[in-house]
Amino acid sequence: MSQAREDALEIFRYALDASRVDAEMVRRVQFEGGALYVDEDRYALGDYDRLMLVAIGKAGETLARSFLRQMGEAAARFEGVVVAPLGVEAPQAGIRVYAGGHPSPNTASVAAAEDILSSLGSLTERDLVVFLISGGGSAMLERFLAPEVSLELMAATHKALVESGAPIAAINAVRKHLSAVKGGRLAAAAAPAAQVTIFVSDVPEGELDALSSGPTVPDRSTVEDVYRIAAEYDLGAKLPPAIGRMLTKRLLEETPKEGDASFARSRWYVLLDSVSLERAAAKRAQELGWHVVVDNTCDDWSAERAAEYLVARVRELRGERERVCLLSAGEVTVEVPVKAVGKGGRNQQFALLCAERIAGGEMVVLSGGSDGVDGNSPAAGGLVDGKTTTRAAAESFSVPHALAAFDAFPLLALLEDALMTGPTGNNLRDLRILLAP
Repeated sequence: MSQAREDALEIFRYALDASRVDAEMVRRVQFEGGALYVDEDRYALGDYDRLMLVAIGKAGETLARSFLRQMGEAAARFEGVVVAPLGVEAPQAGIRVYAGGHPSPNTASVAAAEDILSSLGSLTERDLVVFLISGGGSAMLERFLAPEVSLELMAATHKALVESGAPIAAINAVRKHLSAVKGGRLAAAAAPAAQVTIFVSDVPEGELDALSSGPTVPDRSTVEDVYRIAAEYDLGAKLPPAIGRMLTKRLLEETPKEGDASFARSRWYVLLDSVSLERAAAKRAQELGWHVVVDNTCDDWSAERAAEYLVARVRELRGERERVCLLSAGEVTVEVPVKAVGKGGRNQQFALLCAERIAGGEMVVLSGGSDGVDGNSPAAGGLVDGKTTTRAAAESFSVPHALAAFDAFPLLALLEDALMTGPTGNNLRDLRILLAP
């Protein structure tokens, strides 16, 4: 069991390290002969009067520093804005930085949006803007289409949407149509400049318009979708009155769609995503002698349903052969009790749910976030095995109580089973590793 635990940790750490922004930027982005190369595409920088850089999200600072490092002598020509979590520092002179709020916008989120929109609005067809987009940008960067809407009203709208009972895709559709920076509207603001967007993605493959609410890509949702959602979830009554009226009176403006002139000079590149993370994990697991199976069926399921499914799947696979490693990338959902005051996150909650299901058996389960932060705790996730519930009981801890209180971190920390990576400067969704020797 101890070796399986060590292997699970090794697989997770290797996947994080192999999926670093710096390494992938070196491989995919170069500056040679006066030109920027992204994969096989070439941008002769001498053809442009101005070069602008806009980096947004949890990996915003990491992306900006890595990109500018690759630009060598041309880096000094770039001006722009980085919007990232608290503690962000300017990567070079001429780059303005903002510590945007998360999970709710703050004053810096609004100031950053004003700065970016103003800067993009001054670009011409003789300019190039490079967007570096990662997860978390939906809150870190915000300004509503109606500029008179206050931060307090924006925050109240975000909160009401989250508590409306609508699924996240529906919430995002509404957000995009209220915002001046979401749903392709940064691309519209930058046009007619040439545009390059490089993504570090924390959304499912093929859904880039959901990543930070898709500021630079065509939006698949429509105003009609929003009006339908508003009626279905009674948003007119749940949102602040001024915002609710915009929906009930059908006053929204449509977001830019595929084929819109805003995207005529746009190109998009996915630098890293959860597939990258999973691929690296599979490589290391195979090197350690595990038979690897990938199953992402439970993406976006509840943590309870995902735990039930994945543990059963491992048992099924273990019946066929030894040393099974089941990998599952993506995210599970958790419902946090209204009055919960505990510390934890969806990965630690999932791990404890698995601990109950594998009690007494020889299975190891690791669940961790690639950003190094799980919920409101300092951990990235948790690692459990067939002895976790027994060890918890010996310390007078109840696993069911910790789950009910959404308080997994204190228990996992006491057992030294909390994954403590620290913020990674990356954000590629979560990775679950289940090992059955």
